[in-house]
Amino acid sequence: MNFLRSTFLLVGTLASLGLSPSLLAQGVSEQMLVHPPSDSWPGYHGDYSGRRHSSLTQVTPDNVKNLSLAWAFQTNQTASIKSSPLLVDGILYFTVPENVWAIDARSGHEIWHYRHPKSPGVHIGHRGVAMYKDNLYFLSPDAHLLSLNAKDGTVRWNVQIADVNKGYWTSMAPLVVRNHVLVGVSGDFDNLSGFIRAIDPETGATQWQWDSSPPAGTPNQTTGGMTWMTGTYDPDLNLLYWGTGNPTPVLNGSTRPGDDLYTCSIVALNPDTGKLAWAFQVSPHDTHDWDAVETPVLVDGDFHGKPKKMLIQTSRNGYFFVLDRTNGKNLLTVPYGPVNWALGVDKEGRPIPNPAKEPAPDGRIIAPDEGGLTNYRSPSFDTKNGLFIVDAHPSWSIYFAKPADGVYGWAGADYGVWGKGVLEAIDYQTGTTRWSHELGPRGSGAGVLTTDSGLTFSGDAMGNFIAIDSSNGKTLWHAGSGSEIVSSPTTYELDGRQYVLMSSGSVLFAWAIPER
Repeated sequence: MNFLRSTFLLVGTLASLGLSPSLLAQGVSEQMLVHPPSDSWPGYHGDYSGRRHSSLTQVTPDNVKNLSLAWAFQTNQTASIKSSPLLVDGILYFTVPENVWAIDARSGHEIWHYRHPKSPGVHIGHRGVAMYKDNLYFLSPDAHLLSLNAKDGTVRWNVQIADVNKGYWTSMAPLVVRNHVLVGVSGDFDNLSGFIRAIDPETGATQWQWDSSPPAGTPNQTTGGMTWMTGTYDPDLNLLYWGTGNPTPVLNGSTRPGDDLYTCSIVALNPDTGKLAWAFQVSPHDTHDWDAVETPVLVDGDFHGKPKKMLIQTSRNGYFFVLDRTNGKNLLTVPYGPVNWALGVDKEGRPIPNPAKEPAPDGRIIAPDEGGLTNYRSPSFDTKNGLFIVDAHPSWSIYFAKPADGVYGWAGADYGVWGKGVLEAIDYQTGTTRWSHELGPRGSGAGVLTTDSGLTFSGDAMGNFIAIDSSNGKTLWHAGSGSEIVSSPTTYELDGRQYVLMSSGSVLFAWAIPER
């Protein structure tokens, strides 16, 4: 009784101070990562599957027109928010380069703000943190992994992942699988080898490392294969799925003949050992900078009448892939927009590069462009309608090879010709587009969120947040944000109220149906 009385008094004291009782406890368990409750978003994708689909139904196609601003948080930074905020015990954690915030998910009030010392490395953007137990894991631009105390943002430890002086940098949100913090790297401006590394969450010690390409200088081999986006995980198969980036030199393939394994690939690894289980190469011998790091989405269901554990990816190279994720065998490969660089698809389901479409001194017009038919922005798998929904970018570009640039780094150039944004709802059984929704000229950087109530949330090229009917692609609600949207929406429920979280520019917005 004394314990209960003390607890009630403490909760009352917190309430009188305007603080949430959720501050009493912070932590992410292994069970929460496998089965996130409705009041949590404990990982970059929400859950391990990468589907970015929510079972919440309070906001519906009928009432979404009433969606109103609950609160907004201004970072006062020049960098746009690209991260997906974590939500644990009523607290949101999100980032821009060199910065981490903890804010109250009900009010948007700041709890703490961690500022990392100004560092070298590319500050192109930052996609968020990971959390395990009471600790956060944050990658800095200079390729260091920091562990922060989630209660106050103080640093527990700081370890180097890669050497920024060699050209490595980091921007991804780590992935936690049991007692492994999994991280990847960026660095394809230089001829460097990509890798995935597992880190001990308590000490920062390296547990294992898997290299996606051999060390620089290995005869007749490529470098590259950066691992700069967060992977997914199947707890039943105990397999980690990750996409790898392009080979280097990027646009000049003359010094790296052959397929250039394991660049532009989807790989399955044992998270406890780093051992490769299987690999599927999305773009053999890539010469157009088409990283295959796009989210490997995990879906269970029937495929052509047979139950399958599938992995689905809309890849940057313009192709839609469905794989059997138990063994990496291809089930379907089809383009989902304009593609002109391949001769067809081989018996393994891999596109066959057309040598005539490689960059050349007099230029080659290629679809899609260097940014790809999609990119880092998250897709969503609508489990209710069986649709894979992606922010696509139909586009064309002219690629040049420049012998004077040699065989290091970029080694060429590309110039965009035309592009637009289109939200596409793809039937995963056939790869056909069930509906599409125009997003505007040049394209949008917004990701996608779907819900069981039948809504799709995203953003358009004009900076509008949008809610769409998932069954037909019709607009049901929109709100101008005033800036570019380069993040992916999330949603959560607290105190019986559903919030939809979106960001634009340097502002994080929370939307909800007004309380009566």
